[in-house]
Amino acid sequence: MDVDRPGPGEELNDAGTVTPPRQAATIILLRGGGQALEVLLVQRNPAQRFMGGAWVFPGGAVDRGEGEGDEAHRAAAVRELDEEAAVSGVAPASLVRFSRWITPPQVKVRFDTHFFLAPSPEGAEPAVDGHECVDLGWFTPEGALERHRAGELLLVFPTIKHLEQLSSFESADALLAFATGREVVPVEPRVVLGGEAARILLPGEPGYEDA
Repeated sequence: MDVDRPGPGEELNDAGTVTPPRQAATIILLRGGGQALEVLLVQRNPAQRFMGGAWVFPGGAVDRGEGEGDEAHRAAAVRELDEEAAVSGVAPASLVRFSRWITPPQVKVRFDTHFFLAPSPEGAEPAVDGHECVDLGWFTPEGALERHRAGELLLVFPTIKHLEQLSSFESADALLAFATGREVVPVEPRVVLGGEAARILLPGEPGYEDA
């Protein structure tokens, strides 16, 4: 994927030293059951220095008090969903592991983010606090990508790639069935600079091993 400038939160590191990634967790909240697939996206406050204005899945960094390992990631994911979208009642143990993305070493702010799937609790009515997040919406994965291409939604690279993957599933139930018990392999994109553009490569793509 070629980009003419880094997106918010994807600014390149000019310091020459690699920033250790901070542990983080994200929930891809689903609705639609066996009939459809929609995901919840929240818009970060445009005034925020990190990813201001971007539409993302609810999530954030693991707090020190949440411990380490899988339990900490699950606890952080559930907490962030409540804080950013006012959705409670999701049991950490019920989350389905979906992916793990590590920010490229060339980027200034780095996270080691664990993505989880969860059906929206019955009766949940997501809402934003108006400070950290200022808007939200339910989108089909392809619908969100179309609005991004039209310039209506600001999306960052990991969100785009996840939406592309999710768009191949016809329903929330089909997605959950696919992900349950599946081995999660960490993905660490790499950035290749060429002139005024940067190319982001994923594992398996030509040039990745040489980047």
